[in-house]
Amino acid sequence: MLPTTQWILPDADRKAQRLLEDELGLNPIISQILVNRHILTPDDANKFLHPSLKDLHNPFLMKDIEEGVDRVIRAISSGERIAVYGDYDADGITSVAVLVKFLSRVHTNITYYIPDRIKEGYGLNKDALDKLKHDRVTLIITVDCGITDCDEVEYSRALGMDTIVLDHHEVPEVLPNAVAAINPHRSDCMFPFKHLAGVGIVFNFLIALRGRLRQTGFWEGKTYPNLKEYLDLVALGTIGDISPLIDENRIFAKIGLDIITQGKRTGIKALREKSGLDYDNVNSTDASFKLIPRINAAGRIGSPGDAVEMLLTEDMREASRVALLLDGYNRERQEIERSILNEILERIDAKYDRHEIKSIVLASSEWHPGVIGIVASKLVDRYYRPAILICLKDGMGKGSGRSIAEFNLYQGLKDRCGDLLMSYGGHRYAAGISIEEENIEQLSQALDNAMITELDMEDLSPKTMIDAECHLSEIDYNLISDIEKLSPFGNMNPEPILYVKNIMSTFLTTVGNNHLRMRLTENDTNHDCIWFSKGHLLNLISESRIDAAFTPHINNWNGRNSIQLKLKDVSMAAKV
Repeated sequence: MLPTTQWILPDADRKAQRLLEDELGLNPIISQILVNRHILTPDDANKFLHPSLKDLHNPFLMKDIEEGVDRVIRAISSGERIAVYGDYDADGITSVAVLVKFLSRVHTNITYYIPDRIKEGYGLNKDALDKLKHDRVTLIITVDCGITDCDEVEYSRALGMDTIVLDHHEVPEVLPNAVAAINPHRSDCMFPFKHLAGVGIVFNFLIALRGRLRQTGFWEGKTYPNLKEYLDLVALGTIGDISPLIDENRIFAKIGLDIITQGKRTGIKALREKSGLDYDNVNSTDASFKLIPRINAAGRIGSPGDAVEMLLTEDMREASRVALLLDGYNRERQEIERSILNEILERIDAKYDRHEIKSIVLASSEWHPGVIGIVASKLVDRYYRPAILICLKDGMGKGSGRSIAEFNLYQGLKDRCGDLLMSYGGHRYAAGISIEEENIEQLSQALDNAMITELDMEDLSPKTMIDAECHLSEIDYNLISDIEKLSPFGNMNPEPILYVKNIMSTFLTTVGNNHLRMRLTENDTNHDCIWFSKGHLLNLISESRIDAAFTPHINNWNGRNSIQLKLKDVSMAAKV
């Protein structure tokens, strides 16, 4: 059926658009895209188009950050052993690398610890704390975890170790009894931007720590560190956590991707070479689909410590060795993921009528815990329903969930399913759970009931958000260049989608792995386009008049540039 999604065209705010056009000389299409993103004033547009570190917020607005910074300075002054304790995904790994890299410049007694995904699971655990105590650690700084670990923080305190929590996940009703629990989601936190990744909170903490050390005279006779050098890692963690690329995250991602392109960090340079990005400008898509999966694969299949060491080393030979290792992990991850996904699709086809699916909750003792989160994401993409996949062992299940924009998964688990779960944590789009096997069917029913109660069927239709209507004649190299200035694209700043009505489709053919290629014609203007994975729709479209939603790109083939439209959806044109 065409269209394949529900098209949503925003109401035009012509007054705001004209203001941007008049003040900044913007193309009307660009001004409409900005207004669609709630960028309504020339000042806001300038900040968006020209991200700058000077526009970062004051980190001392974060609740508890002064206590955390002061405690680290005391540890540095007295020579205490500090451990950075992280998570095993790209956000956690880059958070560990950033904090260890900086602290190693100011203190010699630094170590780090990332738990094993399968043997230990997410967050602090008592066996790990025992190991850190044995290693003479007296201060633990958690990154990308810790905000729900009340018992473990209390246990750490009993062992004589203080804890500073740097976390961005949803805040529980009771906070851990840490020296500092730094999380913008706290109701008493005045920091204006609430959507930082874990690594973004680490970066803000380092701004505060560096400044406070300066006040103490620490940097006299020493090189004052330029924190901008860390933004390549901050960008990878931020993009990897699918954080909204607005406000501070946009600044981190924009500047960080430029630094990655410049190839200044040995480990990332080696990873680029293994990912086929050694000569390209690196954008958010490259980071999302080539660099970050290889970093994540270390925590899913191998050891996250491998990825940390690659990001810390300045030895190119060692970095290349580890990058090759991560590439191997990633290939293994892809094979496992493909096998699990195919099995699940068969189970869904046997169990559900596609149109009756409200949510997906499935479990198995055969699945690899390291990849079920990725598979859950693919199910969300395919069915546009929340999905939770659970790995079973000895009557217990550990699950990973992903959700759609219209359903807050963390809140749904909290409000509807909390009494069925042993533990849970996460945020709107992703969550982890622990559950007894006997409660899984009830979890599935409770999640279905939440969907029925909170959403209309219309909410469960995939949507295509249209930014602007245009004519094919308006799509030229200058417009595409202007669109590129809106990057990096990602969560809450998606690639702009334009819309052309009643144009002719010709020369339809399938290419590659079921991709549909055609030429679109309006009056005297022609553009080639491609619709990925939609070759099966060829006969529905044939050579006919259509409405098309697309993103324009520059296609480079054999050294020649040409305009190519990447189709997002197609509808048959209304007969006039």
